Amino acid sequence: MPSPQVVAALRAVTAALPAAEDRPGQVAMAEAVAEAIAAERHLIVQAGTGTGKTIGYLVPAILAGKRVVVATATKALQDQLAAKDLPFLQEHLPQPFGWAVLKGRSNYACRQRITELESKDTGQGTLEIEEFGATVRVEINRLTAWSRTTATGDRADLDWAPSDRAWQAVSVGSDECPGGNRCPQGGVCFAETARHAAAEADVIVVNLHLYGLDVGTRGAILPEHDVVVVDEAHQLEDVMSDTVGVQITGGRFTGLAAALRRILDDPAVVAPIAEAPHAVRDTLAPLLGQRLPVPLPTEVSDLLVDLRTRTQAALTALRAIDTTVAEAQQRVLRGQQLATRAIEALDVALGPLERSVPFVGGGPDFPRLEVAPLDVGPVLAEGVWRVRTAVLTSATIPTSLGSRIGMPDGGVDEVDVGSPFDYEHHGLLYCAMHLPDPRTPAFGPAMHDELVSLIEAADGRTLALFTSWKAMDAAAEAVRARLPHRILTQRDLPKQALVREFSTDEQTCLFATAGFFQGVDIPGRTLSLVVIDKIPFPRPDDPLLSARREQLGAEAFAQIDIPRASMLLAQATGRLIRTANDRGVVAVMDRRLGTAGYRWDIVKALPPMRRTRQRADAEAFLREITDQASKR
Repeated sequence: MPSPQVVAALRAVTAALPAAEDRPGQVAMAEAVAEAIAAERHLIVQAGTGTGKTIGYLVPAILAGKRVVVATATKALQDQLAAKDLPFLQEHLPQPFGWAVLKGRSNYACRQRITELESKDTGQGTLEIEEFGATVRVEINRLTAWSRTTATGDRADLDWAPSDRAWQAVSVGSDECPGGNRCPQGGVCFAETARHAAAEADVIVVNLHLYGLDVGTRGAILPEHDVVVVDEAHQLEDVMSDTVGVQITGGRFTGLAAALRRILDDPAVVAPIAEAPHAVRDTLAPLLGQRLPVPLPTEVSDLLVDLRTRTQAALTALRAIDTTVAEAQQRVLRGQQLATRAIEALDVALGPLERSVPFVGGGPDFPRLEVAPLDVGPVLAEGVWRVRTAVLTSATIPTSLGSRIGMPDGGVDEVDVGSPFDYEHHGLLYCAMHLPDPRTPAFGPAMHDELVSLIEAADGRTLALFTSWKAMDAAAEAVRARLPHRILTQRDLPKQALVREFSTDEQTCLFATAGFFQGVDIPGRTLSLVVIDKIPFPRPDDPLLSARREQLGAEAFAQIDIPRASMLLAQATGRLIRTANDRGVVAVMDRRLGTAGYRWDIVKALPPMRRTRQRADAEAFLREITDQASKR
């Protein structure tokens, strides 16, 4: 559909919103998306906070009359699209369309698992239920009752939060499910129903992880589609690295051992699998955080061979089971599926590992062997860029995104539609140039003094973001002793509860780490000051990034470190102004933002706020905001 018609439809849609307002950036984005789809050219759109980018890409994508997959960074955004945006567009767009949300299998209750847990014929269901504690058994019973009334079986539709153990008892993952065609409940399976709905839909909403799995499996999960919109596209490279690669974890064998116990009473088969997680931990824990050489170290390759032998023995035992009981057959099939997937992953890790980076991630108690692609460009080129039109969008786009993910030269357009917010008058960027270098011991105490002064001027109302847990803890301890304001830290409550507590008390301060740099929305007077302790450069010893740095050589800092730091700093800065009326200060305690040769590469990625190096300017602006708030 031509851009003028798309813009007319967009204006009609936005006029129906409760708080209708003119958003030039949204119009520009819709025009660019419409033109990209019509010309079958890829598009990267940076759309600042407040643009209304979801409506900005959905309207032209729907009106193009092509099947569209929207890949979001989070399940929460999936749920927002399903509950709010798509129903609204169905009501107000002139062109009818169907839509569906599709998630990974483990997000849906499994009717077959529930049937087995309720079964009294073999007694196996009763035995399995008795393995759980009383509280988990109550939760399983609630989930079982819910499964009889829910239309979707989607965990997100629950009005309460079951424990992970209870949910795992009534669901299965993709590595375990034998598929709808091999399951007695396949005809009424919640996950299969969702897949069938997606196959008929014009717009399919998935999370980015599931889309990565689809690309990695050459389209085995999603139906054919003409256009993909990647929301929060700055996460694409990292998610693809996770989903296209493989992971060898102890948890994989814990799950397999549990599946074996449900169908086998043979310690000679079950015990080696049950003991495998200990072998994984003992071998990998000493190598935690390390990039591994290729060929793999002897102790690692020996571990993989041993795990494969154990798993093959379990698979052989499962294949030897002959039963006519339908529920037992399903337990066997799921065990076989888990064992087969484990063997496939082990075979990849034991393979030549060309163009791959093996390393040990996780934590001391649960280390994991990861094999990630050195470059995700080739798999994206084969699975996306050459076969469909892609629209990538985010509030912050790293400058090197296109080249990092292998987008074709000359085949992609880039546009920045800005933000409707008045950053010049409503925001102030303060760099504490007088502080010591953040890499020196003197930085911490001096930064704490600076933080106290700024919080006093803001009368609380502060979100302080730190690049490490250690720095957050030290700052909270120092500041609590010197200020009357309540100081919450990320250790105190779950994320959403923290945001709720912070939002309801204007004098409260919240100290957090990288998990709060993005995905946190705190509009209004509660937040007037965002403090960032250091420029958030990625770890120099990150195993995967270190391999990519070696590949790039002298260009690595400019191609990897600066874009990632710029993007994260911009995301953190974006926590401040969330509505047209928000005002405040972003204080960066890292003097390198004003002295380093690369400083303008980072500053240019930030919202266009006024800038100062004087703390007095920041304090004066904060006091002005505080005074105005107290008069309301």
